[in-house]
Amino acid sequence: MEKRSSGRRNVIKPDFLDFHCFSVLEWQDNLGVTMLNLQDNTHQSTFTGLCKLVNLQELDLSNNGFEGNLPSCLMNFTSLRLLELSQNRFQGAIPSTLFPILNSLEYVSLSNNLFEGSFSLSSLANNSKLEVFELVSNNNGLKVETENPPWSPLFQLKVFRLSNCRVNDKSRVLPSFLLNQFELRVIDLSHNSIPGMVPMWLVANNTRLEFLSLANNSLTGPLTLDLNSTHLDMLWFDISSNHIQGDLPSLISSAFPNLITLNLSSNLFQGSIPPSLGNLRVLEILDLSDNNLSGQLPEHLVTGCVSLMILKLSKNSLHGQFLPSKSNLTYLSALYLDSNVFSGEIPRGILNSSELMVLDLSNNSFSGKIPDWIGDLPLISLTLSKNDLEGPIPSGFCKSNELSFLDLSWNNLSDGVPSCVNLSSLRFLHLQGNKFSGPLPSFLSLLSASSLVTFDVRDNKLSGKIPGWINTFSNLRILLLGGNSFEGSIPLQLCDLRNISIIDLSSNELSGPIPSCLHGIKVGDKKAFDGTFRDIIAQASRMMPFSYSYENQVNLDQFDILPIYIPDVEEEVEFITKSRSETYKGNILYFMSGIDLSWNKLTGPVPYELGYLSDIHALNLSHNHLTGPIPESFSNLRQIESLDLSHNSLSGQIPPQLVELSYLSAFTVAYNNLSGRTPEREAQFATFDEHSYEGNSLLCGVPLKRRCTTNEEMSPPPQPSYAVQDDTLKVAFLSTFWPTYAVAFVGIIVILYYCPYHKHLIWM
Repeated sequence: MEKRSSGRRNVIKPDFLDFHCFSVLEWQDNLGVTMLNLQDNTHQSTFTGLCKLVNLQELDLSNNGFEGNLPSCLMNFTSLRLLELSQNRFQGAIPSTLFPILNSLEYVSLSNNLFEGSFSLSSLANNSKLEVFELVSNNNGLKVETENPPWSPLFQLKVFRLSNCRVNDKSRVLPSFLLNQFELRVIDLSHNSIPGMVPMWLVANNTRLEFLSLANNSLTGPLTLDLNSTHLDMLWFDISSNHIQGDLPSLISSAFPNLITLNLSSNLFQGSIPPSLGNLRVLEILDLSDNNLSGQLPEHLVTGCVSLMILKLSKNSLHGQFLPSKSNLTYLSALYLDSNVFSGEIPRGILNSSELMVLDLSNNSFSGKIPDWIGDLPLISLTLSKNDLEGPIPSGFCKSNELSFLDLSWNNLSDGVPSCVNLSSLRFLHLQGNKFSGPLPSFLSLLSASSLVTFDVRDNKLSGKIPGWINTFSNLRILLLGGNSFEGSIPLQLCDLRNISIIDLSSNELSGPIPSCLHGIKVGDKKAFDGTFRDIIAQASRMMPFSYSYENQVNLDQFDILPIYIPDVEEEVEFITKSRSETYKGNILYFMSGIDLSWNKLTGPVPYELGYLSDIHALNLSHNHLTGPIPESFSNLRQIESLDLSHNSLSGQIPPQLVELSYLSAFTVAYNNLSGRTPEREAQFATFDEHSYEGNSLLCGVPLKRRCTTNEEMSPPPQPSYAVQDDTLKVAFLSTFWPTYAVAFVGIIVILYYCPYHKHLIWM
């Protein structure tokens, strides 16, 4: 959003603002300052000093760090025409007495703050000059009432944004005062759970409407358009994430011929895509994803929408040819056809979209080889997962030097990655579930300069040792090598991956001890994602909804819609926690961390140092040959949710301090050699049943059937190491065996000597 003022004097806009600037402003009120623009200074102080500028007409404090309640001295600015407080951390209630006093206001923006409590729009009733009102909430704590008490506004708005504000919390009705608004250019009522039919009367009443967003509400019924109504000014129409059903209206192109953005995604639309959409020659963004659409992609759509930049048809039941050789989408930068039923080979018509940066054909039935020409496209993100593609990765990738996201998982690919491939920009590499074999190729070590974040080669046929050069991936966040045939010991170089968050080495043939140095990695440190996931997500799906200029009289003639877009890439990782495979997607990966070393041949004790991983969420060491006690240091795993030590040879007592792990929801030490009393049935441990402890014959206590004796309750068995325990048993055995053997032997001879029958047998 941009707000500009021209031809004014006494404008104060420092390039850098600190607290001392306010002390200067305290005596400047006598100079008649009328405008103060402190936008984008990231200031974090209060209003101190500003309160004396009683002649202000325009006040812009947007995009700073102001916090606390709105200051009461705002009511002193009775000449104020513009009040811009968005993108701060203001909190508390919005005073209902503020706007009746500031009755000269033309522009009000309170968006993206932390307001709470209740606010009634009726307090704006007498602001007859008001043309812009924006209130987009950053939390779920603000209730906005538009119906009570009954009121009738004196204004005619041009911009009205009321989003994520729990509008009419009890009735959820659409604001009825909009029935009498006829000059609106922008309406944003998204994220309010408003029910009912799509209110197309908003479009009919406001003939100059340019932007309408009703996204993420509870609207139902069909989308009904007026056959005789054409709205030349409508540029942005978004009714996504509702429950709207029926066929896509073929009249859309007639009703809104100049649309730039059309978003009907995440609804219940069915039937085929109307060919008339191809008449939208200036359309840049079309999103019909996540519906029940079927049939083929109309040829007129891919030849007529010559301005199309983003085409998203994911999660439907579309089939057939999607980009014929005569397609005319020359400006297309992102194409999403994932989760449909397209089949056959990947069509060469994609090459007509020579500016394509994002291509997602995943979860279809494409077959054949990955075409060599795909490297001719300037791709940033390529997703071909969950198809039936086969053969090697083509050498055409050698021409791709901009790839940041590559997902070829769950196909039938083999023969690895060509060594010529230039992957210097790669950050996310997913090759899971293919037929790659042999050792990890050493040329992958050249990826270190690429700041690789995710490396996933699970469920292939890879073998050999995990190479020491793995530590060249210095920025690696997720390492997934499970489900292969890697052997040898876990390399110590793994401990050099200081930014790692998820490690999966499960279901391999690894042996030897668990490196104690693993405690030094930053598992669970959310900061490790900064500059990695956040960057690519920012690159991934950034749509600026609109921007408009503020002149002297709130002139919205310069209203613009800017469809700034860079491809939609959402990282997805499967990781076993709580004894089941979970999928962690998008931003949630900031909070997930874990180590899975299960189903290997690891030996030796569990390193005490692993207890220093205080931020880890999941730890799985099951199905190995680990010995010795469970380290008491595990009581330091304060964030752990899943701990699996089952199917080993662990001994000694379960540390009673583990009951302090307040987030633990999955715990098992089954099938070990543990002894003594089970932990107290308190906190999370009150939820674990006998399956968490079964297979330990010397364990006793609830929830097991074996009750503890007094000795076991008072004096739990010690936890000696296996070496000491074995030596003790050996000495005890040798010290008692020979005397017992000698006494028994002499006794047998005496019995036989005095028994005539047996004496006879002896000398036979």
